[in-house]
Amino acid sequence: MEFTHIEDGKVRMVDVSHKDDVDRIAVAEGYIRLRSSTIEAILNKEVAKGNVIAAANIAGVMAVKKTPELIPMCHPIPITSVKFDFDIESVGIRVKCTVKSKGKTGVEMEALTGVSVALLTIWDMVKSLEKDEYGNYPKTLIEVVRVVEKVKGGKE
Repeated sequence: MEFTHIEDGKVRMVDVSHKDDVDRIAVAEGYIRLRSSTIEAILNKEVAKGNVIAAANIAGVMAVKKTPELIPMCHPIPITSVKFDFDIESVGIRVKCTVKSKGKTGVEMEALTGVSVALLTIWDMVKSLEKDEYGNYPKTLIEVVRVVEKVKGGKE
């Protein structure tokens, strides 16, 4: 197998200049497990730091736009759309991030970064509700961060 990101033992950004600009979509999702009492506080807007979902949405969008600054070999690309969906369940929140672009390379890293930062923001917003008597987080868990869909060209 040949790795396109390694040349003479050195890491490099892949040359995509020969590729055509096409519509690209990536959807990533992840899940954060929380105490049911924390979910209640979120739903009742009783979290001291404010609106958890609004903060996570803003943080996720910002993260998508900053992805090439965080991942060294990631191309800066024109983002045309970022959308977050938050599905609040009894013991957690499923976050889905959809990123669109018209360019030469995919947007999977942007979608993964966006969903990851949104999940981390949720954790930060509710950490005072999640801590046990020792300051640990025995119930809080971020899991199954993954790309669930990738589209190159044509589909909207």
